[in-house]
Amino acid sequence: MPSPLSPIGVFDSGIGGLSVLRALRDVLPDEQFVYVADSGNAPYGERGDAFVQQRCAHITQQMRERHDIKALVIACNTATAAAIEGLREQHPGLPIIGVEPALKPAAQHSQTHVVGVIATQGTVNSSRFAILQAAHATQTRFAVQACNGLARAIEDSTRPGRDASADAAHIQGLCQTYLAAMGDFGTQPGQIDTLVLGCTHYIFAADTLRALVGDQVALIDTATPVARRTYSLLHATGMLRKPAQAPAADEAFSLVTTGELAALQYAAAQWLGLPPQLCQAAD
Repeated sequence: MPSPLSPIGVFDSGIGGLSVLRALRDVLPDEQFVYVADSGNAPYGERGDAFVQQRCAHITQQMRERHDIKALVIACNTATAAAIEGLREQHPGLPIIGVEPALKPAAQHSQTHVVGVIATQGTVNSSRFAILQAAHATQTRFAVQACNGLARAIEDSTRPGRDASADAAHIQGLCQTYLAAMGDFGTQPGQIDTLVLGCTHYIFAADTLRALVGDQVALIDTATPVARRTYSLLHATGMLRKPAQAPAADEAFSLVTTGELAALQYAAAQWLGLPPQLCQAAD
């Protein structure tokens, strides 16, 4: 049975979920985390629902058996859309927190009432996204763009031996193409003044996106709200660690990948400042 000292499980189809893990660390500094990057099967957004559901079920079961996790954060929009309801049915006693495009806060923020959404094909095509969009479409027009290949390009950029300049140019080219297809960005009537990053990978291209849409356009992702939701659920059930119970620095994180170990080590060091010895390859 999980206890307050049990870790929080986090997983994504790859390294994109590290953006959520970073927010979780900020909001829950006394907790221990187990992160699984299913990079060997990334990106989920270009896979079918059945495959994504199978992977999510397998990873969740392993986390429960090996780590006795007290909560699970699905740090992937596509996995949330495809699998969260099934996982909640399979694990009724486990708090499961998902991520989905932040359409509500974006609609509330927008002054032009035109919001752009970039996401994977899997997220855009999901019934969960359709329901979410319909719920907030009364006062807001959403310009939705599936960005095929963008999550993969960001994921690939962390692999060892890559040409960083070529990767950056490829990511910039994809972003430029997809943003141009959405319409004009800006703060004038009819322009897109708010852009939702509907995939956890995309925050790692934020500088590129910012350069393309301009400083006046708000970029909105879901990492911090998800971390706060996780905190609220654990607090409500008395499952938070006390500060005196915080793990040692070398025990606070355990990161596992089904892909290339060096890629996860690179991403964890670059984006979270974590040492390589905290990462390991899945057995």
